[in-house]
Amino acid sequence: MADPSEGTRADFAGWLTDVASERLAARVDAALSRARRTGEPTLAAVTEEMGSAVDPASAVLLGDRGDRHWGVLDQPDADRASIAVLGCAVDLSAAGDERFSTAGAKWRELIRGAVVDEPETKSGVGPIAFGGFSFASTVTEVGPWRGFSSCSMVVPEVALVRRGEATWVTAQCIVAPDDIADEILRRLGLIFSALEPLGRLEDRTVTVDSEAVRISSALSPQHYESAVSLAVEAIREGRLTKAVLAREVLVERETPHDPAEVMSVLREVFPSCYLYAVGRGSGTFVGASPELLVKREGLRASTVALAGSAPRSADPAVDSHIGERLLRSAKDRAEQEVVTDRIRQALDPVSVWVTASPEPALVKVANIRHLGTPIRAQLRASVGVLDLLGRLHPTPAVGGEPWAEARELISAVEGLDRGWYAAPIGWTDASEDGEFCVALRGALLRGTEARCYAGVGVVEGSDPASELAETELKLQAILPIVSA
Repeated sequence: MADPSEGTRADFAGWLTDVASERLAARVDAALSRARRTGEPTLAAVTEEMGSAVDPASAVLLGDRGDRHWGVLDQPDADRASIAVLGCAVDLSAAGDERFSTAGAKWRELIRGAVVDEPETKSGVGPIAFGGFSFASTVTEVGPWRGFSSCSMVVPEVALVRRGEATWVTAQCIVAPDDIADEILRRLGLIFSALEPLGRLEDRTVTVDSEAVRISSALSPQHYESAVSLAVEAIREGRLTKAVLAREVLVERETPHDPAEVMSVLREVFPSCYLYAVGRGSGTFVGASPELLVKREGLRASTVALAGSAPRSADPAVDSHIGERLLRSAKDRAEQEVVTDRIRQALDPVSVWVTASPEPALVKVANIRHLGTPIRAQLRASVGVLDLLGRLHPTPAVGGEPWAEARELISAVEGLDRGWYAAPIGWTDASEDGEFCVALRGALLRGTEARCYAGVGVVEGSDPASELAETELKLQAILPIVSA
């Protein structure tokens, strides 16, 4: 990349054409005029389709991220969909139970006065906000999850979006009344120069050597079985019908964990999943989730009720038998119906209609399968994807039913800080379309330490030993990778 000191046009060589660079300078000038007129910070952005093939995730993960905010969301099997972002023009932070709607309102206000290109027809192309939320409405400011706030929807300075064979680049900045246009453009140039245009995650391999690796449960397996027993007792007493309990496993090694290496392996092993990685300061939350929380395209919303699990087998006949047994499992079907009903109830007030598939299907990933029921809704009005998150999170697939009682039980017996585990990660665009997965099968990386998370749904008839074994199965999605 060119030396940023050589001027505005040189700053963006290789990423923005000269025409787009000039358009960006004009947008910044116009935003500066508006900011000085209104006294409010103004978003300026340009978007351009790239003429060469670039892998968004590789460009960010193999570049110089430093301590900048960054993020990646990949779906290799979904038309090679990928979004990767770097830098923070502004963080649409919020807290409490209303953090989703508050972030949505901030995004609408920012877009309303933005100086940007004409809207793109493809969702996610153009101005976007990318980030995630905590599972609980409040977070601990210290400890392993420091830096991962209760809501961190970042307007990135650079966004790379791939759909199929096409890739778009968007440059974004927030212009304040006392800013200087040339300085804003120089700062953007530094962000672009940090990207790696020719990198390939596929060339990254996990280094396996004889270093010592220590794996331990944050709380004992006996503690987890006891927590499951308490949940089963509460269900038997009629206080709730389901509670999801999570476990945390700590991996300590001699060398720092590399998010690029982890993502490279996840791409190879779990191409059908949502592969996510979000960096805040020295921490990275990375994983492979099979679960869509919500996708919004115009007045259409879609989601999947996911619950019930069973292992995979390398023997096709055995694998098929296990799948059929899961489909017929009364316990798993009941658990799945709880999730489906709760999602339909959440979407119904803002929808013309909500429909769910009459029967669940098998959702298969490398080491595990689930029962999944696709759900679609036609929205009544233009309710944005962030507002939909507020209605849906947490579904009984990761929380419980009823949620008020389940939340109280989880807080009393789980004994860990979930942070962003089992919470939404994704993006929204200028049309308030967007897509968010549930951050499952993940690990929080910080230096030589990785904290891995997995949970199971406890319902009537749950057996503590069996539920503990299911967490071990789910942990196999991430634990072997970070302990290599």
